[in-house]
Amino acid sequence: MNYLTVENISKSYGELVLFENVSFSIHKDQKIAFVAKNGSGKTSILNILAGLDESDTGQIVFRKGIKTAYLSQESKLDANLTIEQTIFNSKNPILDVISAYDKALLNPDDADAYQKAFEAMEQHNAWDFETQYKQILYKLKLQDLNQKVSQLSGGQKKRLALANALINKPDLLILDEPTNHLDLEMIEWLEHFFAKESITLFMVTHDRYFLERVCNEIIELDQGEIYGYKGNYSYYLEKKEARIEREAIETNKAKQLFKKELGWMRRQPKARTTKSKSRIDDFHEIKARAHKRREDHEVQLELNMERLGSKIVELHKVSKAFPEKVILDKFDYVFQRGERSGIIGTNGAGKSTFLNIITGALQPDSGKVILGETVKFGYYTQSGIAIKEGQKVIDVVREFGDYIPLKKGRQISAQQLLERFLFDRKKQYDFVEKLSGGERKRLFLCTVLIQNPNFLILDEPTNDLDIVTLNVLESFLLDFPGCLIVVSHDRYFMDKIVDHLFVFKGNGEIVNFPGNYSDFRAYDDSEVKVETVTNSAKAEKKQWKKDDSSRLSYNEQKELNAIESKLKSLAHDKKELETKFNDASLTADQINQLSADLKVIIDSIDEKEERWFELSAKLEG
Repeated sequence: MNYLTVENISKSYGELVLFENVSFSIHKDQKIAFVAKNGSGKTSILNILAGLDESDTGQIVFRKGIKTAYLSQESKLDANLTIEQTIFNSKNPILDVISAYDKALLNPDDADAYQKAFEAMEQHNAWDFETQYKQILYKLKLQDLNQKVSQLSGGQKKRLALANALINKPDLLILDEPTNHLDLEMIEWLEHFFAKESITLFMVTHDRYFLERVCNEIIELDQGEIYGYKGNYSYYLEKKEARIEREAIETNKAKQLFKKELGWMRRQPKARTTKSKSRIDDFHEIKARAHKRREDHEVQLELNMERLGSKIVELHKVSKAFPEKVILDKFDYVFQRGERSGIIGTNGAGKSTFLNIITGALQPDSGKVILGETVKFGYYTQSGIAIKEGQKVIDVVREFGDYIPLKKGRQISAQQLLERFLFDRKKQYDFVEKLSGGERKRLFLCTVLIQNPNFLILDEPTNDLDIVTLNVLESFLLDFPGCLIVVSHDRYFMDKIVDHLFVFKGNGEIVNFPGNYSDFRAYDDSEVKVETVTNSAKAEKKQWKKDDSSRLSYNEQKELNAIESKLKSLAHDKKELETKFNDASLTADQINQLSADLKVIIDSIDEKEERWFELSAKLEG
């Protein structure tokens, strides 16, 4: 069933052409990722689909009666409303039914109003809906329903907007970077939610594991052309590489034909027959193909950075706390030369505070931070850099340096560095205020790298970067010979770059783990901790209707024990199966089969967990 058709839409701002004559369609149950470079107009296309902007040409045809929702990068919420009022402020008839029922409960003397509200709840199956929306808010850590929007952080507002979109169950959900501002736990929950829900998605995201496990189709806008791939991210990579190789062969053939035809054109045939005119027309088409150039860049640098001494960074019994929150508690660590560390943990656990203490931007309450004399930090922060009005891209980078020294006396200039990070010569002389959000992040990265640090610290570098830029950054970091610390919620990025983790558990507890993110998840999932499940059950048990008995029968107790054992087995099977997706040699049929097998396991886990919570609630009751 077709939901919408995009026909030849274009968008430009003055001389800046974002895209021209773009066409594609979205059908029921498709989970589509839209992939393109920063500055190609991805957000503009989403805004046009959502009705917040208009295209210069073409049209968008929606199927009559379909309901859409749009989660933008910047959430627009009424600051005066509470979390619960924001949810009920959306246009959803079931929420009106629940609201009427809640009002009827406040007036127990009006039996007729209560009976009418109760029957409406039954008719719309609103009991299950209320359970679901409270569960979504709980999973997104928005439990205080009376908290005002004005009191929420930027990340909390993004999560509330996401909850609003999920709760209203649109036919088509349009998402712009849905994983930004979510911690790893929430990202994995959302990934699981989308994978099992029957919902049509059209999204822009840089999270490649999210793409792998959620999306079943990729649409790519590459150099003005639209390409469709009927598969997940692994399938897309395989088919895109094959397409690029095929294009290279065709371009080479076109070059040879161009040389042949050029000789013919230079002879200037006097007879302007229909045949020769046709050949001239063909010549111009061949010439265009022969001169087509791909603009993909790879970073291959041999940096000649200042050598790190034997003493780099040492933390001795470092403590730091804020009111009601402990970040570090007598933390000890000595960084070694060439160390590549990642930092993970929930939002608010103190990851950025830790980085600020290392770099000296924040002083610890107690303990010592000792820096080696040769350490030169390069610090990429979430806040970015202040841009002066009227500055051009090249001028911003040159303020921090003119070149990076390479080995064997070579160097890379500021212009060349910008080119490697996908700013062509024309773009380098654009005003910074014309750049997209992702392009500004890319520019900030260049200002950090041009300073040639030997200890690089990156705090959420992947937010707002497109996949092409992420591949460029990964190539650079893999060649970087100094020390590296990365804070990121991008699991694919972390797996590729780091070999050691600091896991911030909260309340000053930090786990020093030797491995990357997938290694840690495999270790952490190796056994299901009954204590953790029990705590979760206490938080969610109110969702289950209890019978009059608060004790389990012999058979029920036996069933509960069996479920706990089975959940451990299923968690292990799920992890093993997910690991198989990393095999780049998989065919499309193998990927589809693995996806089907994974869905069976996920459904089984859901079923077992649901029964576990039901029995646990009865036991606790």
